[in-house]
Amino acid sequence: MSNSPSSNHSHIAMIGLGVMGKSLTLNLLDNQFNVAGFDIDKEHLTATTQEAKQLNKGTFLACDSLTRLLSTLKSPRVISLSIPAGKIVEQVIDDLLKAGLEPQDIVIDTGNSLWTDTIAREQKYQSQLQFFSTAVSGGEQGARFGPALMASGSAEAWQSIKPMWNAIAAKVDSNGLPVPPLHDGESCATYTGPSGSGHFVKMVHNGIEYADMQLICEVYHYLREAIELTPHQIGDVFTEWNQGVLNSYLIEITADILKQQDFSTDHPLVDMILDKAGQKGTGTWTAINSLEIGCPTPTITQSVYARSLSSLKSRRLIGAKCLKAKTQPVDKTNLSAVINELHDALYCAKLCAYAQGFDLMNATSEQQNWQLNFVDIAKGWRAGCIIRATFLQDIANAYHHTPALDNLLFAEHFAHQLEARQLSWRKTVSNSSMHGIPMPGISSALSYFDSMRCGTLPANLLQAQRDFFGSHTYSRIDQSESAKYHVEWSHSPRVEVKR
Repeated sequence: MSNSPSSNHSHIAMIGLGVMGKSLTLNLLDNQFNVAGFDIDKEHLTATTQEAKQLNKGTFLACDSLTRLLSTLKSPRVISLSIPAGKIVEQVIDDLLKAGLEPQDIVIDTGNSLWTDTIAREQKYQSQLQFFSTAVSGGEQGARFGPALMASGSAEAWQSIKPMWNAIAAKVDSNGLPVPPLHDGESCATYTGPSGSGHFVKMVHNGIEYADMQLICEVYHYLREAIELTPHQIGDVFTEWNQGVLNSYLIEITADILKQQDFSTDHPLVDMILDKAGQKGTGTWTAINSLEIGCPTPTITQSVYARSLSSLKSRRLIGAKCLKAKTQPVDKTNLSAVINELHDALYCAKLCAYAQGFDLMNATSEQQNWQLNFVDIAKGWRAGCIIRATFLQDIANAYHHTPALDNLLFAEHFAHQLEARQLSWRKTVSNSSMHGIPMPGISSALSYFDSMRCGTLPANLLQAQRDFFGSHTYSRIDQSESAKYHVEWSHSPRVEVKR
């Protein structure tokens, strides 16, 4: 595909020129691709036109109709939708079909669609067009200067889109570190495979993001309430941590946030923000999917619950008055040791959240026969996206060394890290409990770790209970697991029978 700005045709059309659509458009223009744009909101169209002129790169053509939009493209025509998830996606596609869309044309959904909806759309439009999807991570700045892209659909369509997506995606150098926009490097545009897999991978990315943010907030809470550091002092702690194994976008911005003073008072800005967290649903989707498929993601799920609990502000204010805590005072004689313990606890819990996410991707990949490449996915998350972090290179290395790795925690590198930092993790969870500081994410991650290393869990008693009240049967350790047994609990003497 030629990307000469002097071409008479647009290389791609962008429908929806809001925050993300405009940013992606300007990114494409920066990389010398010609873009045709359409938006029912004329202000969006005008704003994009004005900013495109200032770039003086590529060519932007504002279109007043979908028919005009399609006429600017060569076959196969590539149309990107940057519109909200939901029924509007089908409405726009149906309008495109009326405007003259043809079976070889490619329509890309770049919104935050539920992955099962993406599969259904690919099947619905199978003979009318090539439906493709690309999940975009990195927010407005990522879309503008280099996002992480998770693309899925037909391999044929991917070949048409690949040059553009590789060009606009975030890049990393040979060490896996992000490089500035418009610089050469390894692209963070990942082709995940069949339809729906890209949006699924993005969903799990967001689930991990929920957990990562919650874990950081729990550490902040402990440093603020138990150790009584100021936000600026905590920001300095996170700045230091960002130089080591915890280096990541979220740690970096957290340090920046905590050092920001309020614009109208003398207080730190974070102290002036209401403690009620919002959410757009992708974390909940991840938790629901994990429950449906039977793949535990307790740390991700706890992060969703934590946001829900935060929304119960009035109830928590009542609880603050009537629920009295019995806690131990904090020993502040060696604060550096406590801070180091928090560092290690955060690392270990963060690793568990990623392990849960990759485990969920593995389980769903097998169910859907996707054959997801976890090396590529981990590499694709190293830059551009919200959970970008240096230790994603370690994750990529782990799956490269052992492609069939059963769980990320079992990788030799991470098993050693957990062994070395584990006692600090346990002390942190113990101290948070004794000091009355909630740590649902970090403590659930520790329980996940302990469950994963426990060869025998009390589910044997649970199975006996189920058999007692519901005749649900159980398997024996000295017989084949497929053989089921039941005790006639109401009989005297009780007898075991094979079912």
